[in-house]
Amino acid sequence: MDFLVLFLFYLASVLMGLVLICVCSKTHSLKGLARGGAQIFSCIIPECLQRAVHGLLHYLFHMRNHTFIVLHLVLQGMVYTEYTWEVFGYCQELEFSLYYLLLPYLLLVVNLFFFTLTCVTNPGIITKANELLFLHVYEFDEVMFPKNVRCSTCDLRKPARSKHCSVCNWCVHRFDHHCVWVNNCIGAWNIRYFLIYLLTLTASAATVAIVSTTFLVHLVVMSDLYQETYIDDLGHLRVMDTVFLIQYLFLTFPRIVFMLGFVVVLSFLLGGYLLFVLYLAATNQTTNEWYRGDWAWCQRCPLVAWPPSAEPQVHRNIHSHGLRSNLQEIFLPAFPCHERKKQE
Repeated sequence: MDFLVLFLFYLASVLMGLVLICVCSKTHSLKGLARGGAQIFSCIIPECLQRAVHGLLHYLFHMRNHTFIVLHLVLQGMVYTEYTWEVFGYCQELEFSLYYLLLPYLLLVVNLFFFTLTCVTNPGIITKANELLFLHVYEFDEVMFPKNVRCSTCDLRKPARSKHCSVCNWCVHRFDHHCVWVNNCIGAWNIRYFLIYLLTLTASAATVAIVSTTFLVHLVVMSDLYQETYIDDLGHLRVMDTVFLIQYLFLTFPRIVFMLGFVVVLSFLLGGYLLFVLYLAATNQTTNEWYRGDWAWCQRCPLVAWPPSAEPQVHRNIHSHGLRSNLQEIFLPAFPCHERKKQE
């Protein structure tokens, strides 16, 4: 089990690093910083290693592959293995409610179900057969989505709110983003599954964290550890403080404390992203539209001088029609086959 802890730590470190790399590569404000850092490292790292790293990053983030799906399942499996191996057993001995202990497993089953749906569901791929149907779904705003624009790769007329995914090499209706964790685009037809997947993933991480914290707090209270004393390095008698208590718990239950720290950090990261996704859903925006609109806002910043020819047109969200209508559009999307049956 100690090997599992080290392996989990390694995978968690890789996970955080890859997420930071992904964010840096997708954010305009950080591109300059990333480029500057790359120039510095190019002077230190051998060219052969640079090519290998570049090839690895290209494979991970610019080609369809199952690496992150495997990483996702391995991390999830290790967290639940540790939860089952130690936390669940200890909590049963302390007579915790069985329903309370089984809640993470229920969330896991639901999460894996919607994770699978997000991975395999067609996100809304635009083809020659459904191109005309998609062209009439959304109104063109003539700023972010002008009329009569063709995709240079697919040679299709681009419907409003669509985008060509360079990773999957197809145009997607109401394109949100390409998610490496599900190896699929997030579009009109699987955004609802993605939302529930993200919600249950956040809830499962938070539930494991709450149960583990409750166990450790219950253990401290039952054993009166907070009333104990210890002798410090100088030989002075000290009352048990919080830092020493955490150190004691880490030495006694290293795997539980490490897992707790990991799922707590993960809960905050996922929770923050979930709030962002819910905000986009409530305002009927996609990540692609928010990203492009945010960059346009930065270009209009009065602190930045832009030549008159480069001044962008003002983008306005014309697709938001109230909270209820916006959520209905996500959870009950229109399908081309349905539209075709209506016309017939």
